[in-house]
Amino acid sequence: MNKFSSVILAVVFTVLVSLSTFAQPAAQVKIGLINTGAFGDEKSGITKYISAVKKINADFASVQTELETMNNRLTALSKEIQAFQDQAAKGTVPIEKNAAQAKVDEAEKLQRDIKFKSEDAKARYEKRQQVDLGPVTDDIGKGIDEFAKKNGYGAIFDVSKLAENGILLFLADGADVTKEFVTFYNARTATVAPPK
Repeated sequence: MNKFSSVILAVVFTVLVSLSTFAQPAAQVKIGLINTGAFGDEKSGITKYISAVKKINADFASVQTELETMNNRLTALSKEIQAFQDQAAKGTVPIEKNAAQAKVDEAEKLQRDIKFKSEDAKARYEKRQQVDLGPVTDDIGKGIDEFAKKNGYGAIFDVSKLAENGILLFLADGADVTKEFVTFYNARTATVAPPK
């Protein structure tokens, strides 16, 4: 998030806190904090979100394995090229220049292939996140709205974003309602029948 957005977020947060402080006791705004970074926690996160992330990761596992294999081969080639260079520097053992050049050519080609496959995989992964996780995060947003209304919150902030930008200076006990929201959301989605 850029600095301008951080400043705007800080101003909005300060205004809301100020309004709740100066308002009459009957009209105080109840503020809660939710840590969206905890949604992906395997043990205590949002089931629907975790499932979507796991599915995407499983679909890209073969690409990840291929890239790891290619990187391992590149590392091995780098060691072989270094051995050729060490032999040439010592001058005690003649090196086969064609073999050395073939290793260099293979390494350069492999570097280009790794770069292309990595960029391609990253673009496809990001698109899949938008397609598969977008609806889930939209639904989580609706769930936060329902949770806030049901529990009388006038504002709910993302504690991870506030902390990330250095805006969160103090967190009182009970202000973080992440666990309560995750429980609410998981129960809410469990009662909704999956589409056929």
